[in-house]
Amino acid sequence: MIQRMRLQPEAIGSGLTSQRVRDRLVERLREAGIRDERVLNAIRTVPRHLFVDEALAMRAYEDTALPIGHGQTISQPWVVARMTEALFEDGVPGKVLEIGTGSGYQAAILAALGLEVHTVERIGELLRTARKRFRQLGLNVRSKHDDGRIGWPENGPFDAIIVTAAAPALVDALTDQLAAGGTLIAPVGAASSQSLLKLRKDADGNISQTTLAPVVFVPLLSGMID
Repeated sequence: MIQRMRLQPEAIGSGLTSQRVRDRLVERLREAGIRDERVLNAIRTVPRHLFVDEALAMRAYEDTALPIGHGQTISQPWVVARMTEALFEDGVPGKVLEIGTGSGYQAAILAALGLEVHTVERIGELLRTARKRFRQLGLNVRSKHDDGRIGWPENGPFDAIIVTAAAPALVDALTDQLAAGGTLIAPVGAASSQSLLKLRKDADGNISQTTLAPVVFVPLLSGMID
């Protein structure tokens, strides 16, 4: 069930941000292999055009990544859908940690699906803007301005962790915050060769790994920027 959101006229959209255009995006995602109807319904419902610059709103429902400033992007809808779908393949997670809030769109999708979302962003300006969007839509998302490579240990462990920037290798601090039975989705690899990985932690703390798809993400950086 999709969480009810406050949808003002600008969220409902018109023209190239209308419901008809969103429905076409959902059909493209379905044709591209996304099968979970819960995820597709969240993509249909969450107004992606509110998570990009107004000048790019007319491109919001293209299946492509778009710039959001500070060298960051809002991920391609297929990538958002596939990462979210992968979290649901082994059951519905309760508490989710997102590393890299960015525009806030991925966190909004997770919150719309009824999950308890905790998100960390290293760039203060992006986080402040994302928080305004969460409030505008009435979404309950816990957020923190911090170095994403550290995670949010005081709020862990988490049933699922989703990382929206690529590191050369898995970050131990994040896998340590994954609960037994939990799932971590992350892009891993160099800029020229990244793979979207799904990790599962068993009851003994052992990690198994599956490759989902080749991807291209911005790098996972350390430190904080106001």
